[in-house]
Amino acid sequence: MFPVMASTAGDVRRACDRVRQRGDRVAFVPTMGALHAGHLALVAEAKRRAPFVVVSIFVNPAQFGPGEDFARYPRSLESDRTQLAAWSDTCVFVPTVGEMYPPGEQTRVRVGALAEPLCGRFRPGHFEGVATVVVKLFSAVGPCEAIFGRKDYQQLLVVRRVVDDLLLPVTVVDRPTMREPDGLAMSSRNAYLSPDERVRALSLARGLDAAARHFAQGERSARELERVARQPLEAAGARIDYVELRDADTLADIPAEVGDRGVLAVACRVGAIRLIDNVVLGQDPPPLAAGGS
Repeated sequence: MFPVMASTAGDVRRACDRVRQRGDRVAFVPTMGALHAGHLALVAEAKRRAPFVVVSIFVNPAQFGPGEDFARYPRSLESDRTQLAAWSDTCVFVPTVGEMYPPGEQTRVRVGALAEPLCGRFRPGHFEGVATVVVKLFSAVGPCEAIFGRKDYQQLLVVRRVVDDLLLPVTVVDRPTMREPDGLAMSSRNAYLSPDERVRALSLARGLDAAARHFAQGERSARELERVARQPLEAAGARIDYVELRDADTLADIPAEVGDRGVLAVACRVGAIRLIDNVVLGQDPPPLAAGGS
């Protein structure tokens, strides 16, 4: 049985209000579609938390910059609906661009320091677009638990900041990065990788894995841990945007030694495809610990 489809904010709001009026909770999983097992794990977590789940599918133009892959970002609505058919009491919200950004709209949500480093340096306006669409989606769904993966770690922190600063009635729940059996972080963009690029893309997980193991053995120098993570990327010929160790809560730079916890984040291009990944040292297991090589 296919889930209920909604295309307007009003339809979603009314459906969620009916659920809350009967005393039940709502959980929400925002996505850009092209669903994979990582997304479905977030939906499964949502269903554990609430009897009614909203999954949004919207490729948000406001978070893509000039020359980025908005036009060719994978779109597979029928496949997405089929994958979501296993869950009852699910609403799939598929708004149009005109619904989310009506004619004459002028409002944007700007986040401060959290949005400046890492991807913020390389994708100007990206997190403003993310914050804006998240506020719109939360406004449509209303009070809920919203489930996000940690692969987009900076995005997760930005969303949490927006929720706290704007006093939104949303609880943000994060889940670990889902990986392929060989360790590659799941991403809709992985479908664009050629077989050779797919092999080279494993350098992200290998670098993070090596750094995580060095950290577990007592290494605390931020620059040394970054160097260890960078080596496999350079060997694979990836074009690196950044390999940086940052405070796991504030994304502030760690100038010398990391303490008990820090996020090591990576962004690079393999061929034409930009990939990101991270490991929270002191919290996450090494990315290849589950058997990847």
